[in-house]
Amino acid sequence: MRRKPALHVSLTTVFAALYAVGVIVLAPISFQIFQVRVADALLPLAILFGWPSILGFTLGAFIANFFGGLGVVDVIGGSAANLVATYAAWRIGRRGGKSSWLVAVVTEILMVTVVVGSYLSYLFEMPLEIGLLGVFLGSLVAIGLLGYPLLIALSRPTVANQLKAYGLTVYSRET
Repeated sequence: MRRKPALHVSLTTVFAALYAVGVIVLAPISFQIFQVRVADALLPLAILFGWPSILGFTLGAFIANFFGGLGVVDVIGGSAANLVATYAAWRIGRRGGKSSWLVAVVTEILMVTVVVGSYLSYLFEMPLEIGLLGVFLGSLVAIGLLGYPLLIALSRPTVANQLKAYGLTVYSRET
């Protein structure tokens, strides 16, 4: 059956577009040393949607960072940060049920902070501590305070059943 690969490509495209548009529209707060990437609130959804979201958020960062004006370091670094953080969260989150989701989200926050904070401190010629602090605070707000509740809301049985009715992949320990 060809439906599953087509669905995954479609989901990847939707996640990439949502992420890129979210970053570009909110560019004034998305590309500074102290930044809040509201689109990062989508990153915990990798726990529910797996590879389509992991690839989508990676591609979305790649596209969005072309518009940030920080060059190839940001384009590659931001994409790599999203790839590593969402993959790690998906692996952690799928192992132990909802009890491990908080650990997965904290892991995303820390990975994004270390990768992006490190290269932003270099690009802005700021001390490493400033780069890490700026990205950590923004990631805590976006991924932790916005993304984690979004993850919980989409995992509620009524929403999860509706997503399954449309053939969308939702959290499963077997995947």
